Amino acid sequence: MALSLYPEAAYEEVFSVVAQGLAWAGGASQPPPVSKSSISALRTRTGCAPLRDLIRSCCLPMASPARQPQAFYQGLRLMAIDGSRIELADEADVVQAFGRPGSRTGEAGYPQAQCVVLAECATHAIVAAELGPYRDDEWELCQWLLGALEPGMLLLADRGFNGFEHWQQALATGAQLLWRATESRLLPVKQMLADGSYLSVIAPTGKNKQTTAQQALPVRVIEYQLPGVPDAAARYRLITSLLDPQQAPALELAALYHQRWRVEAVFDELKTHLRQGRRVLRSKTAELVRQEFYGWVLAHYAVRWLLHEGAARSGQADEELSFTRHVHLVRREQPRSGAFPPSAAQTSPTLAS
Repeated sequence: MALSLYPEAAYEEVFSVVAQGLAWAGGASQPPPVSKSSISALRTRTGCAPLRDLIRSCCLPMASPARQPQAFYQGLRLMAIDGSRIELADEADVVQAFGRPGSRTGEAGYPQAQCVVLAECATHAIVAAELGPYRDDEWELCQWLLGALEPGMLLLADRGFNGFEHWQQALATGAQLLWRATESRLLPVKQMLADGSYLSVIAPTGKNKQTTAQQALPVRVIEYQLPGVPDAAARYRLITSLLDPQQAPALELAALYHQRWRVEAVFDELKTHLRQGRRVLRSKTAELVRQEFYGWVLAHYAVRWLLHEGAARSGQADEELSFTRHVHLVRREQPRSGAFPPSAAQTSPTLAS
């Protein structure tokens, strides 16, 4: 986690920052230095599984209906799923595990990995994340995130996730869905609705007609335009599991869908502000790349949790506070994190605005 907070610092310096904050536990004022090779050996022995387990057990949605009603729609918590690529160190083991994309001149300069996240829209809290080879289909990785979905959530997703199997698997979690559909997708009109949307079905491909009819799932289709908006598409199509137009009017869902873009801000926070634009992850083996990725996600969650707590105490919305300033706050306070024993009375932390 600290490697993500101090991306410009050497291994030894990052370890010293963390160790200084915990020196009180051993009764020492200054911890002894540790070599880079020792840190790498201990990281290798630890592996990535403990950090992945930490994400699954500790990274939970933050918003509450009472304090952040904008985080919900009709009682449903707004969540978004998306993927992005990240560049990795040019090492043989990393290339073998994750691959290297091609380019116009042959091969790209660095190997890449595909990462996917499931995030709460209002707080940007990442509640699930996974990493795989850059050639992997995003949905193959997203299947690992479905365990974090549950009834009472509304999942927003872009056009890459509107296949029948994708829809079926996500719907099985009990969550409601609001996904953008491709223009080429066949969505027959079964019933026009008063708000201009219509009921349709999606069905598996490659099956006979009888099987297709039996397995087809009902969806509601919403089509709309954004006149006067620069670079807007000629038409937007959404499919949703919210079938009742009175409970969820088409105009409300069309406006709501654009909260999906908040997951793009999550990737910006990860790549630009938390890691200060560092081009590649620093780890030299595939296992440590995964470990570093999970630590990166945990560091982001820690900063977001601090920001969320500060917003709650000051009566502000999360988006009114600066993520970057809270990153700086955590970096500044980390060396002093162990300056008091756990049993001592704790004072409220200083909050960045």
